[in-house]
Amino acid sequence: MIELTAAEVAAATGGRLAADPDVRVTGSVVIDSRLAGPGALFVALPGEHVDGHDYVPVAVGNGASLVLAARDVDAPAVVVEDVQTALGALAREVLRRLRAAGDLKVVGITGSVGKTTTKDLLGQLLTPHGQTVVPRGSFNNEIGLPLTVLEADASTRFLVLEMGASGIGHLTYLTQIAPPDVSVVLAVGSAHLGEFGGIEAVATAKAEIVAGLVPGGTAVLNADDLRVVAMAEAAPGPVVTFGTIPTADVRAENIGMDRSGCASFDLRVRGAEPVTHPVQLRLVGEHHISNALAAAAAAIQVGLDAAAVAAGLAGANTISPHRMAVTQRPDGITVIDDSYNANPDSMRAALKALAVMAGRERRSVAVLGEMLELGPDSRAAHDEIGRLVVRLNIKLLVVVGDGAGGIHDGATQEGSWGDETRFVPDVEAASALLRDELLPGDVVLVKSSNGSGLWRLGDELAGEVRA
Repeated sequence: MIELTAAEVAAATGGRLAADPDVRVTGSVVIDSRLAGPGALFVALPGEHVDGHDYVPVAVGNGASLVLAARDVDAPAVVVEDVQTALGALAREVLRRLRAAGDLKVVGITGSVGKTTTKDLLGQLLTPHGQTVVPRGSFNNEIGLPLTVLEADASTRFLVLEMGASGIGHLTYLTQIAPPDVSVVLAVGSAHLGEFGGIEAVATAKAEIVAGLVPGGTAVLNADDLRVVAMAEAAPGPVVTFGTIPTADVRAENIGMDRSGCASFDLRVRGAEPVTHPVQLRLVGEHHISNALAAAAAAIQVGLDAAAVAAGLAGANTISPHRMAVTQRPDGITVIDDSYNANPDSMRAALKALAVMAGRERRSVAVLGEMLELGPDSRAAHDEIGRLVVRLNIKLLVVVGDGAGGIHDGATQEGSWGDETRFVPDVEAASALLRDELLPGDVVLVKSSNGSGLWRLGDELAGEVRA
């Protein structure tokens, strides 16, 4: 972060100064006292289980020079009414200063699926062309986004922000902190459907990132999703589309899939030189074509040319864990760990990738857990996934947990029975079954929402290699 005095932090947050006004923040902004270093600003957030104020002594002992707090503490502090709101206000002011002082471009990314993969791809495209700040993991909410903004400094050229929402108004709040120069909308799908209350409400919420652009900012919209394309009406400036249809401004042509489940395509950009640029992705799954096109379109909008983008995409790797992470075990078993998140759209994409990777020569095994936050349609959505497993001719289905039981029911009713479909109550039972069941040559997909805990099984199955 740029250096600030305690007085400047108080002015930005509207807080009461309980420190020497000349105390300087010269280090990072952190919410974990263990990460505080010399000159850090420790943000004492109250939580469900722990209160950050209790860890002020640890933060100060590690070198923090100032605390952002909701009450007086035994340390130099700025005291505010609401720490989370103050964190956002501080990020807003720091970003304002950085924009005023230099040529910083902010890219915001949202969508029901693909946000983290797309921001990872975009970060890899931009980093060779200037200092780039990209969120760690899924820092995409009211706390993670301002923390990411506060990692930027005077040398930062590109600031990539992942923006998540689970209700109306969430993206409006985030774009008020960091209005994007380029807003990317990937898809309107069924993630968090239970919280939103319906697919049209999801579309309304996602459109907030377009309305929140800086004046004249560019909206980058998925041409393959009609609800996303309709968001062009909310754009305050130019609109650029990406997709596989011929009318998309940034599009994929001549799409192919290799036996490793990775896609290839020719990248074509409307209005650029009349040539295409071949791209062979390293990411597993056909659905990553859309993520790659979104990253490409955003990169072009902030100054990269199509040739540089194509080369960058071909060299990009999976960065964030538990997202179609492929591990080749020494015993010949291939593990596809996609257990960070799940909704019907991403579940279908992962299962199709499994079928492609296994082909006819290897046994495909799907280990599936619950898709959370789907609301009243949850049972039907799980049932449909079970039926798809059968239609894709997946050889073994292991359903984990009562919440995912509809997958087992759907597969059984579609025509899978006996040993082809197994139901187990928890991760431990799934682990025990797979230890006895898996054979050399198997291709195993582990897929569920993060809250189901199936990521622990993903770690276990790939552990001997990751360790």
